[in-house]
Amino acid sequence: MTKSKFVIDKLAKLFEQGLISYKDLSSEIINVLKSKRDEIVFKMKLVSKEETDILIKRVENLEKKLEKLEKNNLKKKATKVKKP
Repeated sequence: MTKSKFVIDKLAKLFEQGLISYKDLSSEIINVLKSKRDEIVFKMKLVSKEETDILIKRVENLEKKLEKLEKNNLKKKATKVKKP
């Protein structure tokens, strides 16, 4: 009950602050959910905060590299022309 009340309070604060834009609202909701996820992981003491931060940075770097590769592949596919 208290967890759901926490989420509802956060959502109410978002509306009070006048966040009308869908992107702003969705990013705020994602941030709230990520913070709750992090709290749960830290309470379970699965890994230390430093390890989690390092892993998060590594995943972000891998996602950036993947996006670059996907963009390069799309460009290569678009520029290939078959010669008869």
